Amino acid sequence: MNLDRRTVLLATGALMLVPAIARAGSAEIAIDTPMAAPRWAVLQRHLIAMQGDAARAFHDRYFNAKHEIEAFLRWGANDGPDDAIEAINDWPYLYLIGGEAGLLDLAQKVQEAHFAQYSRARTKDVLMGRNGMYVREFPPQMDWQHISEGLTTFNQLGLCSPDDRKLIERARRFADFYTGRDPIARNYDPKLRLIRSMFNGSIGPLMRPATMLDWAGDPFDTAPFEMVHGESSYKDTLEHYREYTETVGDNPLNLHSTALGFNAWMLTGEARFRDWMLEYVEAWAARAKANGGILPSNIGPDGKVGGGAGGHWWGGTYGWGFSPINPVTGKREDRNRIPRAIMGFMNAYMATGDDRYLQVWRDQNAAINAQARKVDGVLSAPTMHGAQGWYSFKPGPYRFNTGEIWYLSQAEADRAAMEPTPWTQFLEGKQDVWAEQALLDDMERVRTQMVRVHEDRTTAATRLADNPIERNPVSVTALLHQTMGAIHVARPPWSKTSPNQGGTLLFARLRHFDADRKRPGLPEDVAALVEKMDAGTTTLSLVNLNPALARRLVIRGGGYGEHRIEAVRIGDRRMPVGDRDVALRLEPGAGARVVLEMSRFSQPPTLAWPQMG
Repeated sequence: MNLDRRTVLLATGALMLVPAIARAGSAEIAIDTPMAAPRWAVLQRHLIAMQGDAARAFHDRYFNAKHEIEAFLRWGANDGPDDAIEAINDWPYLYLIGGEAGLLDLAQKVQEAHFAQYSRARTKDVLMGRNGMYVREFPPQMDWQHISEGLTTFNQLGLCSPDDRKLIERARRFADFYTGRDPIARNYDPKLRLIRSMFNGSIGPLMRPATMLDWAGDPFDTAPFEMVHGESSYKDTLEHYREYTETVGDNPLNLHSTALGFNAWMLTGEARFRDWMLEYVEAWAARAKANGGILPSNIGPDGKVGGGAGGHWWGGTYGWGFSPINPVTGKREDRNRIPRAIMGFMNAYMATGDDRYLQVWRDQNAAINAQARKVDGVLSAPTMHGAQGWYSFKPGPYRFNTGEIWYLSQAEADRAAMEPTPWTQFLEGKQDVWAEQALLDDMERVRTQMVRVHEDRTTAATRLADNPIERNPVSVTALLHQTMGAIHVARPPWSKTSPNQGGTLLFARLRHFDADRKRPGLPEDVAALVEKMDAGTTTLSLVNLNPALARRLVIRGGGYGEHRIEAVRIGDRRMPVGDRDVALRLEPGAGARVVLEMSRFSQPPTLAWPQMG
């Protein structure tokens, strides 16, 4: 996008309001061609229903009648508050895809109970948790790997219910912990454009090195519990964090806080949240440029590179040179989390469509690949940097985040830089079996997860908050790919070159609304399969499996309406649209292949629903 177009888009966004309903783009387009029910469509609808039933059973096993998790509540990076709410990861997404309305109600009630439950919970030894593991319904101080994971459900709820007044108030409050507006949480330095510590939250930044206790939480007897991270004692848990002390100053992981800014912008319509988000991302882009194209992993509270990590640009916890000893194995393990910081740049890109935000990451990958060398005869690229220079070489080029870059840009050069996956090969017409097989695999996963739930003999007294996560039966990666052409950053399809992370926004090519039930998601009996995507078009098959009743839906360009649908092609018909939404009517038993001509990232994002008359 050129600068003039970006300026116009930002100016439009600055005037954006948040009505409950947005203007409809065009008259309803009828699809009346009979289509025999494709197997993928039957499997898709069955999987949606299956996962909804399993979610309810899972809830009844691990949550009480007040929707509170039944577990031994602890503070800590291993099994703290973020893990408790992660147990219902993907439930709002399943609703957005077309799952039953009760799923949203359940997710909202669990989230509400979670805020209250962990606001009451207290630590004894960990200073920052003595007034509540949540203070003002937010972590008082923690790192953004874990804060972000704990916001996974919260960050999806605006897509489901944008007029929820309590959600809007919380979004504004949480974001202002980082904009500099909150009088208590002085996390952000607006002059230096930095977050002052890696440990931050609703009581402000931690301006001393973090201790093992800060990370591990109060001492406890581990004997009754399933310790999923491999530790066999509290001592091991404590020792895990022995080297996690360099936390003063800004860290790229803090870029995850920009999701709060984006959500607050969407829910309130206040452009100041978007402006703060872009200001903070721009600051990191400038730091990368000044550091040879590579994001430094620590900025001191004085604004100097490495100021909180001995002056080393690669220093700091979770930084380029972070390879601490694992007390379970006695070996050093690379725990560089910088690739996760791309999320802030993706948020800025979705708000503006400005390719400069992706270029930062292309430049970083190029700078790292320039250090490649042969190791045992195989050309390998480094993944870490410390006092000894670049290290931890892996075979092949450095490809972290190449999938996300390609997804947003749709540039051929970016596609060539990433490893192919079954999904991307399907989009290229090379993996015809993927659609059905991915759904069958997820059905089997639901079955095996529920077996694990039924066989679980733990009780509230012998269960940690992170134990149920591994048994959650809901997994929507394939459904997001198929129905919305969306990536699922929490479980990326290019998992070898993307970090598993939570708390991200919805990056989707399109989104559906049920015009009859006036809610998000595919209508009952309707299935959708995105078959091809390029820079200007999206091709999908739509089918109504109901042989007796018509179904009406609205397709929106993008997860937040950021793409304009210029025209719809069905067979040899071409119908102009020129809006972010298009209304369709699927007659009983009818279906068609639909091509959407799109101008991507040309609209100010919005949560306002389309008209569904």
